[in-house]
Amino acid sequence: MRTNIVTALTAAALIAGTVAAPAAFAGTTTAQAYTCHYSEQGVYTYAGYYGGNTVIPSSTGVSSAGIEAQCLLRAAGFDPGTIDGVFGANSKAAAKAFQSHVNDRSGYHVLDVDGIVGSDTWPELRYYVGAHW
Repeated sequence: MRTNIVTALTAAALIAGTVAAPAAFAGTTTAQAYTCHYSEQGVYTYAGYYGGNTVIPSSTGVSSAGIEAQCLLRAAGFDPGTIDGVFGANSKAAAKAFQSHVNDRSGYHVLDVDGIVGSDTWPELRYYVGAHW
C-alpha cells in the first residue's frame, strides 16, 4: 500500500512538472517578446541568441536563430514585427526587403530574394548591421 502511494505521488509530481514547465523548455510554439543584446565581433554584429551562419530560422516554432535574425533585421532597419523567435510572414517580408536592398546597393545579384536567412544571408546581415548601426 505504501509503495502504491509513493508511486502515485511521484507520478503526480512528474505530470505536474511537465504541465507547469515554461514554454521555452516545453517545446511549444508559444511566442513572447525577446530583448536584443547587440555585440560586435570584428565587422559582424550579434544579438546574443545565435552565433552561427547556417541555421535557417523556423516558421513553425520559437528558435534562437529566429530571435537572432529578427533582432538583426530590426537593427538593419527592416521591421520583422514582434521579436518572438517565430520567423513568420512579417519576418520573411523583412528578410526579402533586406535581400533586395543588398542586391540594389551592390548593383548585382548577391542574395536570393527568398526571405530565407541562411548561409548566404547571415554574413551579409551581420556585416550590414555592424557597418550601419
